[in-house]
Amino acid sequence: MDLFSAIDTEPVRQRMNELAKELDRLNYEYYMNDRSLVSDEEFDRMMRELQDLERQYPELANPLSPTKRVGGEVNKSFRQVQHRFPMLSLGNTYSIEEIEEFEARTRKLLDGIPFSYTCELKYDGVAIGLTYRHGRLVQAVTRGNGQVGDDITTNAKTIPTIPLQLRGDYPDDFEARGEVVYPFDAFNAMNAQRETEGDEPFANPRNAASGSLKLQDSAECAKRKLMFCMYFMMAPDGVTLPDTHFGRLDYARQMGFKVQPYIQECRDIDEIKEFIDLWDKARWELPFGIDGIVIKVNQTPLWDRLGLTAKSPRWAIAYKFKAERVSTPLESISYQVGRTGVITPVANLQPVWLGGTTVKRATLVNADFIQKMGICKGDSLLIEKGGEIIPKVVGVDMEKRAEGAMPIQYIDRCPECGAVLVREEGEAGHYCPNSDGCHPQIIGRLEHFVSRKAMNIDTLGPERLELLYSAGLVRNVADLYDLKREQLIGLGTDATIQDKGADNLLAALEASKAVPFERVLFALGIRYVGEVGAKKLARYFGNMDALMAASEEELAQVEDVGEVTAKAVGEWFANEEHRAVVERLRAAGLQFSGQWSVTSGKLEGMTLVVSGTFEHFSREEIKADIESHGGKVSGSISSKTTYLVAGEKMGPEKQKKAEKLGVRIISEAEYMEMTR
Repeated sequence: MDLFSAIDTEPVRQRMNELAKELDRLNYEYYMNDRSLVSDEEFDRMMRELQDLERQYPELANPLSPTKRVGGEVNKSFRQVQHRFPMLSLGNTYSIEEIEEFEARTRKLLDGIPFSYTCELKYDGVAIGLTYRHGRLVQAVTRGNGQVGDDITTNAKTIPTIPLQLRGDYPDDFEARGEVVYPFDAFNAMNAQRETEGDEPFANPRNAASGSLKLQDSAECAKRKLMFCMYFMMAPDGVTLPDTHFGRLDYARQMGFKVQPYIQECRDIDEIKEFIDLWDKARWELPFGIDGIVIKVNQTPLWDRLGLTAKSPRWAIAYKFKAERVSTPLESISYQVGRTGVITPVANLQPVWLGGTTVKRATLVNADFIQKMGICKGDSLLIEKGGEIIPKVVGVDMEKRAEGAMPIQYIDRCPECGAVLVREEGEAGHYCPNSDGCHPQIIGRLEHFVSRKAMNIDTLGPERLELLYSAGLVRNVADLYDLKREQLIGLGTDATIQDKGADNLLAALEASKAVPFERVLFALGIRYVGEVGAKKLARYFGNMDALMAASEEELAQVEDVGEVTAKAVGEWFANEEHRAVVERLRAAGLQFSGQWSVTSGKLEGMTLVVSGTFEHFSREEIKADIESHGGKVSGSISSKTTYLVAGEKMGPEKQKKAEKLGVRIISEAEYMEMTR
């Protein structure tokens, strides 16, 4: 850079530094002190200005800029990193007696040396280690096996409560450890969004937090609104830290870490028990999940004296709360009808407080589950939450069963349309066969059709679809493409759809006509045909006409389809009403054939299985690359497999099976050499 360039960019550099400093301050106040000093609009305006400047002057961008909180970098593989300090797991117990034994053993080992304990919450999340040098975050690593973990630095930078640049006084080199948790509000909002888009909701915040940290696109991780709760710090020899654990956490708080206030210094076993009792009851009032209490000797110089076992330190122990279980009367059973006609029985319960919420309903899965549990009319059911958000039935409270109670008789007719239910051999659930005359199935299919992974018509949510159905405008998916502007405007009791809404809806329908054939096939909602199955069928047959003309035997030849799916597909297309819908969709202009470019025939006639993570490809990219060279991708190894393409962290079972069957294992580099 010459002198004139340096002079020209200096005002830009200053402005970028001003914005970064102010955004850092606002972030700190919001996430650490719960204080919002400016409006969201003003904050977003400053963030956009800084992003624009960084795009125009990338050479001036700070690698720890607040814009990193937004994410956007793509990481196709997570490099494994050796921990500088092993991440040992704590010994767990569910017993107060074992806590008493731990306390007595500690006093005996310290032989009269004065000490105290710290008691803190055991966060229900994902443990990670953060390395800081000269006040800057340089690396974030998951626990892994305690010796080696995954480098998740890019995603960690998107978590607002992980400081990128420390404040005040700090050691030159140390590691902060803590737990990444998914706060309940953010978790519930994400699940609601996923259900709206047709995705499966996450089972619990812990698993969702773990999956979020391994997302390849850091912008997606940023949307999850995770929280890092710091609970430990350590440093190499020569770096001085406070000599109590309590003091270290206070020091970390001053540096800018989110250290939760729920920590207490305890002098003896009685105070430890009081702390456990307090949080066993109060845990449901927290904004995030915990599953126990961690007790540590407070004086860190005593840790070496107490030592370690092979797996865990002797100076700390974790008390885990038992899964909360309650008994409540079963008032009735509702039978819900899904879009494919599958019936799900749901227990309507006398409202009961469990795990921080009032529980009124719980799934009973299917007829076999009810029979296995031996549920009778008038029973009281045992309900648990444990680490799950969704309550589940775990048994019957036999002490409350009335004499002569009669077993539940599963319904034999659809609760919505009255059709006789069907249960096919080998299937767990009953289903309603009246697919074209059963209201919940019709609405369910419409919702599936417009969902993000299908036709992606985001202007048609459940309420609007119900509105169109009630008005008699839509009875099947083809009806959507016959909608007229004049039919839509003013629709609804409060004139829900106005001019702009009607235009947006029709524009979204028009845009959906460009959705590729494989997604159109998935959108039809054929039983057992998921995203992968639709893709395999579309690519095997190439167009809708060939698929509709295929026999069940031909359909079953498609890789990963199988006889059950083949039968369902054959029966669906044999239905004249379904074929009429298909023809109307064809006339509307939807994509009924696909063009999958084959760049070479280098893998023609070969079947490849991929396992692990890759440097140059995501899993989906390498599969698409194989297909572009004429090869087939399989999810399982058989004698017909040509190659197993092995990435990092390849599944050991796949490796063993490949070796047993004599399937050649090739690396990513070897694969690229074959195809380039």
